Amino acid sequence: MKAKRTKACEFSSKDRKAIYARDFGCIFCDLRYHMEGADPYDLQIDGIMHYIPRSQGGLGIQENGALGCRYHHRMLDNGAEGRREEMLEIFREYLKRFYPGWSEEKLIYRKGERGCL
Repeated sequence: MKAKRTKACEFSSKDRKAIYARDFGCIFCDLRYHMEGADPYDLQIDGIMHYIPRSQGGLGIQENGALGCRYHHRMLDNGAEGRREEMLEIFREYLKRFYPGWSEEKLIYRKGERGCL
């Protein structure tokens, strides 16, 4: 049986479907963000990226996720070439467009709370 935090940090089937419907593709590819050196395999959709990472208690909710290709997901996770902060700013602004009142505080699992918006 999964721990409550683990379960709260995973995207449900419902949230996954909603994110795929909302984004259509990688949010960074759509902006042509630093595409140099990426091959077609790397530009395939890898899955859903967490804005607040699971390791930091980032919830698996629509307000904390967006589609990313392998190339950009890896770039975001690894902070490649010092672009992590810039990518997080792009990610943050993207999510704010869809969710009025969006706040990073609402995206973090807290023991004893429901953990969802």
